[in-house]
Amino acid sequence: MNKAELFRALHLGRAPGDPLVLPGPWDAASARVFAEAGFPALATPSAGVAACLGYEDGATPAEEMFAAVARIVRAVDVPVSADVEGGFGLAPGELVERLLQAGVVGCNLEDSDGGVLKDPREHAGFLAEVRAAAGGALFVNARVDTFLHGDGDPERAVERAASYVAAGADCVYPIRAPVDVLPLLRAGIQGPLNMLAGPAGEGPSPAALGELGATRVTFGPGLQRRAARALREIADTLVP
Repeated sequence: MNKAELFRALHLGRAPGDPLVLPGPWDAASARVFAEAGFPALATPSAGVAACLGYEDGATPAEEMFAAVARIVRAVDVPVSADVEGGFGLAPGELVERLLQAGVVGCNLEDSDGGVLKDPREHAGFLAEVRAAAGGALFVNARVDTFLHGDGDPERAVERAASYVAAGADCVYPIRAPVDVLPLLRAGIQGPLNMLAGPAGEGPSPAALGELGATRVTFGPGLQRRAARALREIADTLVP
């Protein structure tokens, strides 16, 4: 079984309360920490990588993002999925080529641009082209931004998710969905469901999210920001 097949298999047959937990490394060093801790796979956060490279979220040039992701992949033996925002304006075939060159086994793709939701039909078409170009080589996580940039209507989120799954997405990610609507989302969405967790001690635990229906749990830039706060506290002790 290659890494892409392993990554896909990790999403299947998850028991309630046992979601796939994917920490988000922002550089090679943090990736090694997570891999050495025993996590079976990792998922980079675009905002965390951007911060590491000195950019605001959403402002990282594509070349630098792919290079950073490739360094993370080279640093560990476990499968790595990459958050590539909306695809950096690349055509589906070129996007897939760049992802495979970086060595990742999956990608996260957003359905908003500049804080505005994309037309779901057009985005579904884009996802279908990505799927066609990638075949089974990439696990596509389709982010649903209804709760981040839309009206927060769970039914709209389910509708978007359904169209993306029909287009070939392997998993959907209703980012910032309130915990109390998770059972409704789970009931209406086919296949794996990604939910956002806060760092340890902030919000529901990954296990709690799994009990409510999450197949996998990611952290966005939360872990990188927590590490940055810890480093700031250390730095403050060094000030004369």
